[in-house]
Amino acid sequence: MALHFTATESTFSYFEVTRTYLEQHGKPVAFYSDKASVFRSTQTATTGGKGVTHFGRAMFELNIDGLCANSSQAKGRVERANLTLQDRLVKELRLRGISTREAANAYAPRFIADYNARFGKAPRSAFNAHRPLRADEDLDTILTWREPRRVTRSLTLQYDRVIYLLDDTQANRRLVGRYIDVYEYPDGRIEIRADGIALPFMPYDRLSEIDQGAVVDHKRLGHVLQVAQLVQADRDNRRASGSPSRTNQGQAPRLKERRTGTKKQREISVDDLNTAIGRTVVSLQDPVLRPQSKR
Repeated sequence: MALHFTATESTFSYFEVTRTYLEQHGKPVAFYSDKASVFRSTQTATTGGKGVTHFGRAMFELNIDGLCANSSQAKGRVERANLTLQDRLVKELRLRGISTREAANAYAPRFIADYNARFGKAPRSAFNAHRPLRADEDLDTILTWREPRRVTRSLTLQYDRVIYLLDDTQANRRLVGRYIDVYEYPDGRIEIRADGIALPFMPYDRLSEIDQGAVVDHKRLGHVLQVAQLVQADRDNRRASGSPSRTNQGQAPRLKERRTGTKKQREISVDDLNTAIGRTVVSLQDPVLRPQSKR
């Protein structure tokens, strides 16, 4: 049994607990799960047209089968175990004064050992079907979120409203028109790979923002930067996806609806720029609103 406390129930949280299990016990023949969207895809093309989830793709690379419960009896076994944990485990945490996710994860191995000693049953066969991880099975690379993106003629691709520019080389020129993979790691790090080879790139964040310090420091560009800052305040800054690494770290998921009064970047017009310029002119004339330079 594996037990892990996380901020959200997501693909990355399952990657975390799966990694702990694999490093302790090795690779099982199969994982038996319910039909949650992490394990079972309801679409025909979730990742690259293969119709599998990111978790399923990772297990395929590790040669681990995925079995989803198709009967109420099988589902009932899982729910009965969850009922025991939600009752007994919550009381144990309260009695021990544990109130943080880090402390709960530190206590989890002790609870598992005690739980198994109380309720564990000896298997019919002592044969251990787990297999050790191979030297070429890099869990850091396998347990990632991957999205295919098409390389444009300008050697760029987009992911989560960030433009990534590849180096202008003959090898990269041969990638024009092809789909390559964008790897997102649990810590938010991005890597771009073609045929398994990592490619150097330069990112350009379309949703980058100008801070107030930049407006104050630049005496000649202060007015222009202030205009840009006002336009950015009315821009829809939602990312294109839920960004699994951010939600796994406990950040709020992407809002379905845009904030009232905001526009997409391509919807911002000359009238919006003129309005922002007019607002900055008023602020420059008002000594209270005028930005003060650093001394």
